[in-house]
Amino acid sequence: MLTTEDFTRFPLLMWGKVLSKVKKAVVFMDDSCAEALHWSGGAAALLEAGARNMKQFSSFEACGVNEPKAVFVVSTLLKGRTVDIIKDIISLSHFQYCVVFTTVAHSVHLLANSVTAEMDGKPVFEQFEEKLCEWMGNMNYTAEVMHVPVVFTQVSQQLLVTPTFAHLFPLLPTDLEAINAKRPEKKRFGSLTDVDMHSLPLELQLEIKSLTSALNAMFEATGTREESFAVGPMSRILAGELSSHPQAKNRRKTATNKASIIFVDRTMDLTGAVGHHGDNLAEKILTVLKPLPGHVTDVQVDMLELTSLQRTTHSQNTLAPGCLAQNQSLVAQSLWEAMLTSKHKEGVMEVRRQLVEAASKEKLPIKMSMGRVTPEQLCSYMQLFRSSWGAIESHCGVLQLGLATAQTLRHPSLPHWDCCLAFERLLLQALGDSDFPTVLRQLLPLMKPHGGDDSSSSGSRSRKDECGPDELILLLVYLYSLADEALSADRSTEEEELEKLERDLIGALTLVITRETELSPLLQKLTGCANPEELTIERAHSAMEDMFKTLQGLSHTRDHLKQLRSVYTASDGVHQATYRPFLRQILEEVFHPDRIECPDIEHMSGGLTDLLKTGFSMFMKVSRPHPSDNSVLLLLVVGGVTPSELRLIKETVSALKPGTQVLVVSTRLLRPTDIPELLFTTKRLTPDIGV
Repeated sequence: MLTTEDFTRFPLLMWGKVLSKVKKAVVFMDDSCAEALHWSGGAAALLEAGARNMKQFSSFEACGVNEPKAVFVVSTLLKGRTVDIIKDIISLSHFQYCVVFTTVAHSVHLLANSVTAEMDGKPVFEQFEEKLCEWMGNMNYTAEVMHVPVVFTQVSQQLLVTPTFAHLFPLLPTDLEAINAKRPEKKRFGSLTDVDMHSLPLELQLEIKSLTSALNAMFEATGTREESFAVGPMSRILAGELSSHPQAKNRRKTATNKASIIFVDRTMDLTGAVGHHGDNLAEKILTVLKPLPGHVTDVQVDMLELTSLQRTTHSQNTLAPGCLAQNQSLVAQSLWEAMLTSKHKEGVMEVRRQLVEAASKEKLPIKMSMGRVTPEQLCSYMQLFRSSWGAIESHCGVLQLGLATAQTLRHPSLPHWDCCLAFERLLLQALGDSDFPTVLRQLLPLMKPHGGDDSSSSGSRSRKDECGPDELILLLVYLYSLADEALSADRSTEEEELEKLERDLIGALTLVITRETELSPLLQKLTGCANPEELTIERAHSAMEDMFKTLQGLSHTRDHLKQLRSVYTASDGVHQATYRPFLRQILEEVFHPDRIECPDIEHMSGGLTDLLKTGFSMFMKVSRPHPSDNSVLLLLVVGGVTPSELRLIKETVSALKPGTQVLVVSTRLLRPTDIPELLFTTKRLTPDIGV
C-alpha cells in the first residue's frame, strides 16, 4: 500500500545514483544541488561513498595532477554559463574521467535548443560527452552525461522542498502587463487565468517543464497514477503540463498505486505567508537567524557557546556555523519535527527536555529548574558539554538545535515579531469597520525614519521594538492582500483618496529608507544599492513606486474564484474578526463528509475522458475524480509554505479525516521576509536556468 514514506524516500533514491559514481572523484556542485544534498545526508554521504573532496561549482576551482576523476552535479541546462564553468575547471585540471549530472531532463534540453521533433537516444548529452573528452585533451578518456532529478529534499516527515525551484513564484498582474506588451492588441489576455504555457517566455516554460519532469520521475519511481487538481493560474499550467507529459501516459497505464495531488498558488493567500500569527518556534528561528551562505532554507547557528573561545569581532570567522539539518541523529530529527510542527511554547519545552536528557546520559552536573524556559537557562545546559568532546559529538544535533533556539529567544530583532503581530491584529479588526484607505492610513504614523539612540524627536524611530522598513513592507503586503475584504465606500471617491494616500506612503517610506544607517538584504535587493552611501532619494523613490504597482494587484489574486474568494471573517459583535487560512479552506472542501465538488479545485488529469464525462453530466449522473478518493494526498504549494501552515495542515487533516496521509511538497520553506523578495525583486518571467 502506498504511503507518504514512498515519496520521502525518493530524494535518497536519486542521490544514490550520484553516489554510485563519486568513488575516488572530486565532486563539483552548484548551490541548489548542494542544498538538496545538505538535507539528504550532506557532504558526509559523498565522503562515505568514496569521494576525495567536494568543491564549489566555480571557474576559480580546479584539481591537481593526482586527482584524475571529477563529478559535476548541476541544477541548470548544459548551456551558457554552466558549460563555461565546466570547461574552465577541466582546462585547469588533469582529468581523465568526467561525469556530469544535470537535474534538467534531456527532453527539456531539446526544447531549449529549439528541437521539437522526437529523437532517438540522447543526442544533446552525447554531444556534450564529446566536448568533455575534447576539453580533457584526449578523445579516449571517459566522459558520461546523465539526468538525475535530485531536486527534492526532505526537510521533515511531512515536507519535501525543491531548492532548484526556490524562486519559482506564481505570476502577478504586473507580469500579465509584461506578457501582453509583447502580443498584438487583439490577442492580449484579459486576466492571468487566460495565460497558457505557450504564451510564457521560454525561460519560464523550461523551468515549468523541468519541475513537471521531476514530479513525473517521482511518480514513476513510486509506481503511482496521480489525479491532478489545481487552484490558481500557475497551478493550472503546472498540472496541465504534468498531465500531458510525454512519459506520463505509459506510466499511468502500468501504475499500481494511486494518489491525489493538488497544486495551489501561493498568491491565493499571501496574508498567511507574511503574517506573524504563526505561533511556531521554527518560523521564528528561520526569520531572525542569518541564512547559511548559498542556502535558501537553512540558517547559521553560532557554535561559540560550546567552545572556550572568547567572543571577538573575528570569532565568527574562526568557527564553522551549525545548522538545522540534522541527518545523522534520530533524536535531533525528532526534536526538529517538534520545533517545526508544534506551538512555540511546546517546541521550547521539548528543546529543554532533550537537553536535560542528553546531559543526564552523559552524567553532567545539571541543575534542574521548572517554569518558564529562558535562553540563559538553555545556554547554561549546553555549556556543560564544553568539558567533553565525546559528549558534544554524541549530541551534536540536539546541541545545534538548542543553540538555534537560545539565539532566537535572545535575538534583538525578536521583539519586532510581537510588534508586527499586534499591528496585524489591529488592522484585521479595522478592515470590517472601515474602507481600505482609512485602514491603510493607520500605517502612516508608523513610518518613522531612523533617529539614532540620542534622538529626542517624536517623529523618529529609536526604540528597538518599533517597526523598521522591512516590517513596514510586510505590513503593506499583509494589508494589500486583504484589501478586497474592507468595507466598500463610493468607488470613485475611494480610488481618488487611495491614490493620494499611496503618494504619501511612498514619500514617507522613501524618507525612512534613505535615513537607514544600514541596508537590510531586502532593501539592498529592492534599491539595487549595497550600502546607504550609494542610495539616493530618487533611487529609493523609484523603488517604492515600483513596489506599490505590484502591491496594487495583490487584492485581485482570488478574483477568478467562485467559492474560496475570502480569507477573512468580519467581527459579528461577539467574536473578533479573524483570518481564515486558504489551505485550511481547501482541506475542509476536500474532506467534506458529503464529498461536495468545489468549483475552485479544478480536476486537471482527465483529458478526453474527463471532457466526455463533463458533457454526459449535463443529462445524467457521472462520478468524477475527487481529491479525497485516495489515501495519499500531495499538496504542492507553488511559491512556498510556512512552518505554521505545516502544523495547520497536520491538525486539520487529523480532525477531518484521520488516517489520510498528506505530504506537502513546496518550492521552499517560507519565512515572512521571503515574500517581499519574491514579489518585488524576483525575475518571475525570466528565471535563471542557465539558458
